[in-house]
Amino acid sequence: MPSPLFADRPAPRPHERDTVEALITQTRRLRGDVDAVRRDTAADEDDDALWRWQRALCDLAVHQLDDLGAQLDQLKAGRPDGVGSGPVADARGPQAAPPAHGRPRPAAPGAAPPGRVGSAEWNLLTDEVSWSDELYAIFGRPPGTGPLTLDELPSLVHPDDQPLLTQIVTDCLIDGKPIDGEFRVVRADGRIRTVHMRGEPVLDPGGCTASMWAVLRDISELRQGERLVRETRDRLRQEEQLARTEHRIATEVQEAVLPSWRGSAQLPRGGPAVLDLAARQLPAACPTAVGGDWYDALELPGGDTLLTVGELTGQGVATASSMAMLLGALRGMAVAGIEPGALLGHLGQLIDRAERPVLGGVLCSRFHPPTATFSWAQAGHPAPLLFRDGTGCALTPADGVLLGATSGAVYEQAEIRLLPGDLLVLHTDGLTCEGDAAGRDRLLALAPHLAGVSTAQEGAAVVAGAFAGAERLDGASVMVARLRG
Repeated sequence: MPSPLFADRPAPRPHERDTVEALITQTRRLRGDVDAVRRDTAADEDDDALWRWQRALCDLAVHQLDDLGAQLDQLKAGRPDGVGSGPVADARGPQAAPPAHGRPRPAAPGAAPPGRVGSAEWNLLTDEVSWSDELYAIFGRPPGTGPLTLDELPSLVHPDDQPLLTQIVTDCLIDGKPIDGEFRVVRADGRIRTVHMRGEPVLDPGGCTASMWAVLRDISELRQGERLVRETRDRLRQEEQLARTEHRIATEVQEAVLPSWRGSAQLPRGGPAVLDLAARQLPAACPTAVGGDWYDALELPGGDTLLTVGELTGQGVATASSMAMLLGALRGMAVAGIEPGALLGHLGQLIDRAERPVLGGVLCSRFHPPTATFSWAQAGHPAPLLFRDGTGCALTPADGVLLGATSGAVYEQAEIRLLPGDLLVLHTDGLTCEGDAAGRDRLLALAPHLAGVSTAQEGAAVVAGAFAGAERLDGASVMVARLRG
């Protein structure tokens, strides 16, 4: 950088070399640390927008540190050859260097990489112009073509930015204002680079502007990095807003199709045997994850009661909509008198013909009050757990594959006769967040606690409390049915 400043300000003392060396070392170390963070930023398949924004921030930080390192290297190298000397600088004191003529000599070893930071001086008294080699690289001009005068400089500037350059140069020459602005340069190869220009006028002993010096920095990568950060940040915000909207809609769909009762219910509402029912939904670890799990209980024509729990793969509005469609069909067929095993076969055919393929685990059951018979079938779903006389066991599973896994699947049906005081636990697969056997064992271990409950509501609280802290990927549903004595 050339040394002359405003005539009314003293020239700064040279930077201590060891201080600059220390800054260069710190910058290089920090650059390496940031680059390591960038390499370690793993792609997130579930949140690609967030990953792109994080990478853009790391890239921008690396560009800024590269620029800082280049400027410190140039500061360490000292004044660029061929710039900052001449009659005006000579008039400022004996420390000024002799005039330099002709094309600037190559930059000193250790100077900034070509095309990043360059400097220039325009002498208004002698019409002499001097450019550093770096400035030729920034403008894409061979050094042999010589430097451009202030009148010629706008010819390399983007037409939209020429008025800005003219204004800041005029303010500097006439009003003595410092130069601080950026503009786009159109190189001979057609590439457009963004340049930041800083400089000041140099006054002669009479207070008139004798020359102007400037340092020009190629900030194209910096501005490109900033644009990328803004674009990825905006895209991230849009996706977050979309996710919030989808979460709200999915929650509304789920709330709309689940039973109107939220605490407990007694079904059927009359008859020789009544089930005391209670249900809970346990949220996923991610608060925005709304899946396709459900529970349902419905009094059927003739006095039977439909009990079902299930879940579909996936999350969001589409999954919630598929769940609503499936649950509606299940209710309709149950009202029509179709038994659980045959009902699941019809649901499988419905899924096979759906435009959006899904997989579903479903437990469908029917309680017949006159005989206290519990008939059930399952499609790739955990079997009901029966707690009786202080002990628990899993009912022997009836054969059945996931809905949507294969066409034409047949589902077996099993049944058991309940006794007064018996308690059934029906739950979706995501309740335990463990393998089938381990999760089942944890549930069966609750038998001593469930033996003392007098209502299904108390039983549901025991089960939900035992698994409330689990880190589950999807939400879960659990329904407790107790045969009143």
